[in-house]
Amino acid sequence: MPPRFGAHMSIAGGVDRGVARAVAVGCEALQVFTKSSNQWRARPLRDDEVAAFREGVRREQLAPVIAHDSYLINVGSPKPELWKKSLEALVEEYARCETLGIAYLVMHPGSHVGSGEEASIERIATALDDLLARFPRAKTTILLENTAGQGTNIGWRFEHLAEIRRRVRARRRIGYCIDSQHSFAAGWNLATPDGYEAWGEALERILGLERIRVLHLNDSKPECGSRVDRHEHIGRGRIGLGGFLRLVNDRRFDGMPAVIETEKGDDCAEDFENLAVLHALVGRRRVPTAAQVEKVRARAREQAARRAGDLDAIRRGRTS
Repeated sequence: MPPRFGAHMSIAGGVDRGVARAVAVGCEALQVFTKSSNQWRARPLRDDEVAAFREGVRREQLAPVIAHDSYLINVGSPKPELWKKSLEALVEEYARCETLGIAYLVMHPGSHVGSGEEASIERIATALDDLLARFPRAKTTILLENTAGQGTNIGWRFEHLAEIRRRVRARRRIGYCIDSQHSFAAGWNLATPDGYEAWGEALERILGLERIRVLHLNDSKPECGSRVDRHEHIGRGRIGLGGFLRLVNDRRFDGMPAVIETEKGDDCAEDFENLAVLHALVGRRRVPTAAQVEKVRARAREQAARRAGDLDAIRRGRTS
């Protein structure tokens, strides 16, 4: 069984519309924000919105659904006011995941902002202890995501993630989300067979495959080891089709939710193309030719054009 491919979908107009958009695009897995990613405040979730989201996920068999936390949150910060504000925002997002029945909340660990990795790792673990203690019976699992290492971000080394988890008292409620582009930018060369195998071995040895619950499948604009977080469409970046052919056929990731997080327009044509390319790689031993890939992309663009009206109706709130 290959990974269950999906995408991060917009919740504009209501979180339940994220489900409708995922279905229109052909997702098997779904990732959303539970609120605006660039604002501290969150409007309350409406009862009808929650019910529609839960029913849509059940009906379309999209579970487990993934949420991603706000980009503003930094529980690795040395500034007490920002740390506390970030913790409270993380608590609110966790509560929203519980309300919506979302299985996984993915979070970037945080940034040390010059205070050093060790101190930041301790602050992150302390925040997670506080968070999980407030929800002793909750079902949502926190997933620490590896980072590209841009700026002073924690998590570009797998050891950072493992150490954070080790320090959390309720560590059984902590898992991992692994991003292909972040891995590549951090120095793991997924574009070569040897580099890919070294990456897979490190995941197993340092993190444990059983603790990896979600994949983010993104190609890379910058080169390997750049420490720059910039996603590219599948097969159009420096990881290339070879890296993703190895990944989607890797039995270690069988059945795992695997979502793309690339830029797209209102018609989501890019999602159609990326998902089609990933599906086309499943079961292959060799990288398809440029002509073969272009045929896949062309068919995906045709499908996107046919579903554009459905997506526009969802955007306008004319469908449930």
